[in-house]
Amino acid sequence: MRPHLGYRHRIPAKSTRHDSATMVAMTFDEFQQLIESTYGVRDRARGQAATVAWLAEEVGELAKAARKGTIEEQRHELGDVIAWVASLANQLDVSMTDAISRYAHGCPRCVAIPCVCP
Repeated sequence: MRPHLGYRHRIPAKSTRHDSATMVAMTFDEFQQLIESTYGVRDRARGQAATVAWLAEEVGELAKAARKGTIEEQRHELGDVIAWVASLANQLDVSMTDAISRYAHGCPRCVAIPCVCP
């Protein structure tokens, strides 16, 4: 699924447990703000270099889950990767919506859907 402006993702609502009944739609900006409110102080104290290291670790776990994991493990690891990307975006003061907007019209290189790049 390709990201585009206005796409709304299903993110757990504020709850102490993960349950499909607590899922709500949330924009990238809303999710980024949620991550800032939840982890911002701690993540900024940790710093960008450590955040990138945690992100890289989570990408490795996602790769393993994609190859050999269950759908629940894949969903879990994908969520972790997106959360760390949001944390890094917050520390860089970059809007995730702005960052993905380069894909709003398809491939940023050939501007086609589907991509026709060689």
